[in-house]
Amino acid sequence: MTAATSPALEAAQALFSPQAIRDPYPLYARAKALAAEQGSASLLRVPEWNTTLAFGHDAVSAVLRSPAAVSGAGFAQGDTEDAYPEAMRVLQPMMLFHNGMSHTRLRGLAQAAFTPRVVAQSRELVQSRLDRLLQGVQGRPFDAVEELAVPLPVGVITEMLGLRGEDEAKFRQWSGTVADLLGGSEQTPDLMARIEQDAREMRGYFRDLADELRAHPQPGLLSALAAAEDGGERLSSDELLANAVLLLAAGHETTTNLIAGGLLELSRQPDAWAALVERPDLAPAVTEELLRLVSPVQRTGRGLAQDVTLDGQTLPAGSFVGLIVAAANRDPSVFTDPDRLDPQRRNAARHLAFASGPHYCLGASLARLEGEVVFRTLAERHPTLKVPEQPVPFRPNFVLRGPRALQATLD
Repeated sequence: MTAATSPALEAAQALFSPQAIRDPYPLYARAKALAAEQGSASLLRVPEWNTTLAFGHDAVSAVLRSPAAVSGAGFAQGDTEDAYPEAMRVLQPMMLFHNGMSHTRLRGLAQAAFTPRVVAQSRELVQSRLDRLLQGVQGRPFDAVEELAVPLPVGVITEMLGLRGEDEAKFRQWSGTVADLLGGSEQTPDLMARIEQDAREMRGYFRDLADELRAHPQPGLLSALAAAEDGGERLSSDELLANAVLLLAAGHETTTNLIAGGLLELSRQPDAWAALVERPDLAPAVTEELLRLVSPVQRTGRGLAQDVTLDGQTLPAGSFVGLIVAAANRDPSVFTDPDRLDPQRRNAARHLAFASGPHYCLGASLARLEGEVVFRTLAERHPTLKVPEQPVPFRPNFVLRGPRALQATLD
């Protein structure tokens, strides 16, 4: 068998096939089995790609925490930069693509605005928006994606940022474009043209916004980000744009997939739904379990600046590690009966849905809060919520996985 058709390469290629959109878990299991044939419990070497795929919880966690692992390696260079010159000007200042001191600076400035207190104070905002959305779909079939899972987190994060009206609509479109690019959607000519057009509009909108917000502060996170200082350092206009869009995209994409995917998973595991209805106080635990099971961010990756030893193997500097977070979140060596939604699971919070290490998700507490409020409210007020059996289409995104539509009915 030639290298071009090696089992490892075929397994890696399958992770970017239509089946990986519909149901990636059998593909993860197949690749992990090949890793075992190579002599590793969780690492599949793919020499043709200069890549190692990591499926085990310990391995994925170790890479996420390693100082040798570089986030965004290669993404904002080469082919991507050539294909999306305007988009790259938007994305390159994102903290997601920075490491070391530059990452520490950008994250510190963002954290100065996006504090735990700000998140805690948003609970009433989440509840009030959820109440309005549920009232609008009461007693009729509705699309739980378009009428609940999307508008709730989008509305919450845009209001927290201080956006209104036309600006809110613009940012929703822009964040969707960023998600398409970050999440590995198929690069069609129409998509590429839209990404570039939206990037031009974003840069035009933000050209003088940082200075304007500093001169005339407004309520909301956007103004707080512009005003944040660390040792006299502030965000430039480009940095404000990149990290505001990152907050917006990350602030709703993960939660949208958590809510929609969570409702689907609860419908497939009715015992867990019954337990939540009986005890709505289990909502935080159920939210952790759904983050683990649904894995709204299925995978990520790191470049290696130095050799790293994992599972008895040395992964060389200059290579790439594909981190299959969704597989790590169902690692049976860490989570007993990993495909089961267990509201009483004691170690559910060990999941890696928000990554780990220096790039741990800045908005994790907000996503948890929104999930908890949604699932608690539904269990308390709508215990006979129905998600009928149906063909469920998934968004064509290999990284940010979630249903594209999901029919449901409230009592």
